[in-house]
Amino acid sequence: MSVTDAAIEAIKQMILTGELGPGDRLPREADLADRLGLSRNSLREAVKALAVINVLTVRQGDGTYVTSLDPSLLMDALGFVVDFHRDDTILQILQVRRILEPAATAMAALTMPDEELAALGAHLETLPDQPSVTELVANDLEFHRRIAAGSGNPFLCTLLDSLSGRTQRARTWRGLTQTGALERTMAEHWAITRALESRDPEAARSWSTVHVAGVEDWLRQTLTESGAVAEKA
Repeated sequence: MSVTDAAIEAIKQMILTGELGPGDRLPREADLADRLGLSRNSLREAVKALAVINVLTVRQGDGTYVTSLDPSLLMDALGFVVDFHRDDTILQILQVRRILEPAATAMAALTMPDEELAALGAHLETLPDQPSVTELVANDLEFHRRIAAGSGNPFLCTLLDSLSGRTQRARTWRGLTQTGALERTMAEHWAITRALESRDPEAARSWSTVHVAGVEDWLRQTLTESGAVAEKA
């Protein structure tokens, strides 16, 4: 372990043990470096690294503070990494969604308040009879965000929101190129909604799996066909 890594681990342990909590100010740099047995340069590098992932925030002329540690804040770093995706990486993201999203949907079937379920159906009804791909994808993103929030788990909601947004390009691509994709998406959205309204977690889980797997299967086939075309060329 490098000296900087050791400094990061030491600060992390201070937070995990409750010595430092959300919003707390770190001790003076000189005092903290002396206490941890580290050079001030190593401590500065550790602070920079933890600031990048939103664990710490440096206020010029004031000091270094622990952030709120809110899940949405901490997940920003994951979103930054995922933004540098390739098409095969999007496939991997969809595989993760297929694992997590059905679980969140099943949870929402048990915990989502009635008024939010009613709002979910109303949200689907805002789409015109013949929506554009852009309209459908925007509606789709909000549909899934509401269900994830309905799971009652803020961390899971934030994680899914980060992953879902990064697959927007693939979903748009599918809507433009796959026959019947728009109609299939809307039908699956309504099937998920009915399962949620029935408070049937297994049906909700099943329909969510079918829904996410459909995009995943389409992308896998498209990438395979693209690769075959490239090889022939």
